[in-house]
Amino acid sequence: MLATAAALACHGLMTQLGPYLPMSDSQLHASPTSNRKARKSEAEPAARRGRPVGDHNAKRAELLSAAITVIAHEGYAGASMRKVAQQAGCTTGAVTYYFANKEEMVTAVAQSLFDEIDTLLEINQERIDIKAIVGQWLDSIGGDEPNGWLAWLQLLAHARHEPAFASVIKQRYARFRQVFTSVLEKGQSQGLIRTDIAADLLADQVSAISDGWMMMMPIEPERFSAERGQALLNALITMIAPPKATPARKASATKASAK
Repeated sequence: MLATAAALACHGLMTQLGPYLPMSDSQLHASPTSNRKARKSEAEPAARRGRPVGDHNAKRAELLSAAITVIAHEGYAGASMRKVAQQAGCTTGAVTYYFANKEEMVTAVAQSLFDEIDTLLEINQERIDIKAIVGQWLDSIGGDEPNGWLAWLQLLAHARHEPAFASVIKQRYARFRQVFTSVLEKGQSQGLIRTDIAADLLADQVSAISDGWMMMMPIEPERFSAERGQALLNALITMIAPPKATPARKASATKASAK
């Protein structure tokens, strides 16, 4: 008991005399910044920032989906890292872990949307089903939540004012046209696609028609009912199919073969 009381008394005395006692070498050389950091670490032993737990790719895909939704509803100008975090139900820090800034996130969104189109082409490339490709494009924006295409329209408008971002769009669109052209060339070699028009021109034409439909469908959904949408799709396929031989053409072909 006496030893304990003496120790406490000694501790109290040292505390009172502390400001007047000489400092050690480590105390003399300690900077105000390090002292503040030390005090902060003592007061806040809280969580350290590090890599988010869980599947990296799955979380990144979740954030991209949230970004697409925000851009579709808020527009490019109204989209922010904070709003994406709110949409995804996470912190802004979690978003910035995957995307350094808004431009990087928006570029990743554009790449993701193009990846979806590439997947459609890959699925239908072997069987050369242009009707299925275009039909799936239309289905992707004709559902209850056409966020992908609405976000895409916002990004296209943004690309006009951002050369770096426009370059990404041009590169991916050129890649898409190249793959789509090869699909049409295979269709031509199999007699499924007309050959009197070059495949690259057909690729541009079909893309322009599809883009026009996709642009107007969210604005005028009543014009694109299931029945009319199917009729438009059938008309497009008829336009790129090999021309049907008329009686006059058949007669001409018969005479030519006879000679």
